[in-house]
Amino acid sequence: MEKITLVVAAIALVSAFVALGMAASDRRRMSAVPRDGNLIETLRHLDEDVANIETAVARLQPVVKSLSDRMPGALRYASVVTFDAHEDRTGHMSRAIALLNERRDGLVITLLHGPRQTLFFTKMIAEGEGIEPLSPEEQAAVDRALGR
Repeated sequence: MEKITLVVAAIALVSAFVALGMAASDRRRMSAVPRDGNLIETLRHLDEDVANIETAVARLQPVVKSLSDRMPGALRYASVVTFDAHEDRTGHMSRAIALLNERRDGLVITLLHGPRQTLFFTKMIAEGEGIEPLSPEEQAAVDRALGR
C-alpha cells in the first residue's frame, strides 16, 4: 500500500511540474497578443515595419556590392623592418615598408638613412613576390607582412 501511495504522489508531483511549465509557456505566448485584442492592427504595423526594413536593405545592397568589389584592392597586409644600412653607424634608422592588398600585390618602400642623406626606393610586388630582386630587408618586410 505504501508503494502505491508513493507512486501516486510521484505522478501528482510530476503532473504539477508539467502544469506549471505549460502555464509559464502559455503566458509567454499570450503576452505577444495585444492587450486591447486588436491583432489586425498589430499585424498591419508589423507588416509596415518589415516593408521598411526590406526597403533599407535594398538601398544598402549596392553599397555593400561596391565595397565588396573594391576590397581585393584595399591595403590588407603591412609591415616595417628596421635595419642599419651603413654598418651599425646610424642606429637602425633605415626602413623597408611592405604594403600589400588581398591579392598580395603592392610595393615595398625602402628608406636608406645615411649620415648625410636618406635615399628612397620603391619596388613593385606581384602575388607576394618582387617584380625585381628584393634586398634581404625588403624580402623580410614582405614575408613579415604575409605572415611567412
